[in-house]
Amino acid sequence: MNSRRDFIKKTALTGAAITLTNSAMAMSAKSYNKIIGSNERLNIAIVGLGRRLPAFKEPIALKESNVKLSYLCDVMESQRLKAHKDFKKIIDYTPTLENDLRKVLDDKNVDVIINATPDHWHTPGSIMAMQADKHVYVEKPCSHNMNENELLVKASKHYNKIVQMGNQQRSSGHTVEIIKEIHNGVIGEPYKAVAFYNNTRGEVPLQKPAPVPAGLDWDLWQGPAPRRKYTSETWNYNWHWYGWEYGTAEAGNNATHELDVARWALQTDLPNHVYVEAEKRHFVEDGWEMYDDMEATFKFRDNKIIKWDGKSRNAYGTYGPGRGTIIYGTNGAVFVDRSKYILYDRGGNILKDSESETNESGTALGGGGQTSTKHVQNLFDAIRGKSPLTAPIEDTSISMAMVHYANIAFRINQAFDIDDKTGFMYNRAAMALWGRNYEKGWEIQF
Repeated sequence: MNSRRDFIKKTALTGAAITLTNSAMAMSAKSYNKIIGSNERLNIAIVGLGRRLPAFKEPIALKESNVKLSYLCDVMESQRLKAHKDFKKIIDYTPTLENDLRKVLDDKNVDVIINATPDHWHTPGSIMAMQADKHVYVEKPCSHNMNENELLVKASKHYNKIVQMGNQQRSSGHTVEIIKEIHNGVIGEPYKAVAFYNNTRGEVPLQKPAPVPAGLDWDLWQGPAPRRKYTSETWNYNWHWYGWEYGTAEAGNNATHELDVARWALQTDLPNHVYVEAEKRHFVEDGWEMYDDMEATFKFRDNKIIKWDGKSRNAYGTYGPGRGTIIYGTNGAVFVDRSKYILYDRGGNILKDSESETNESGTALGGGGQTSTKHVQNLFDAIRGKSPLTAPIEDTSISMAMVHYANIAFRINQAFDIDDKTGFMYNRAAMALWGRNYEKGWEIQF
């Protein structure tokens, strides 16, 4: 049986489709014989100017990054104006403000797209960028569903482009340090990890028909998603919880990070079984349409196991802090989050407590910090051939698959086995959710 990566290289996935006939891109992809020299400036465009925008200010403004911000692009006028005002404080030139991603991609001088759009745009927008000869930094979750998850990897190889997902803890110094120690045997053989997150998200308004907010291009906001009339509270953030056309629930929103650390520590590939217990348990009459409480169990070869404990609207600190990962080994254990790690022996005694200097931790929405800055700069360095990518899409997409498996198990209310070579699920109801429907003219193909 082919390995998963061979499968991705050799197989055209069923149902794949982004024709992007709406975009004027028929540009041939240039290969790495045109890798940008280490002293050449990169032209950057940010697409999606919402809560994650602060994460990109410092890496773009720093002189050593040697980049130029060419475009600020968003379908909401107020977002463009606010981003422009913010960047005026830290750069001495004026980027072009643009509503339509496709016009940005038509500019051959743009080298890199930072894709910080809503989830349903992540894979389509990233593939559009690669088709236009751009490298990509795509915020988590890198895909909306399993089909897109595989297509994104396939496209990065097909167009020979560097794609980094925004799971910035891969660039966290203390995390890199302790993961390396785990791989070198500091806790013996790691066999289990528990990834967790808890927050106090409040009541969400019920969706009601409403006028499209002033300045919002609602048609373009929907992009690849099937068209519907605008409902209140949708565009800004609550699309995360308003059904499956746009969002990927809390697993896609936050489990992406901690599950990636867990899998990185255990050095696992795809799981072969998933079981989920999840439900909406808070504000049961409000507009939240997803689960807000989930426990997911993933089993792997070699009897390794990863558990996810996600509580969106109950902040009880089961494990202490609001988020993090615990890795268990035959000779000890490790707790690691965005600010530190603690190494324990098998008796539970602390061997090392390492505080990080990062200012990026906790469960707060959006924002940025040193770790995000390093992660974005790592992409710049990788494009220039100066360093390897810390979160290459062919690896981090495996962590992303775990998110999709958990969401699918919730949606069909069934556990299921997985072919850990191909990623396919041994369950017809699950496989029916492998992909999604696209608005006519926005289907994916290459």
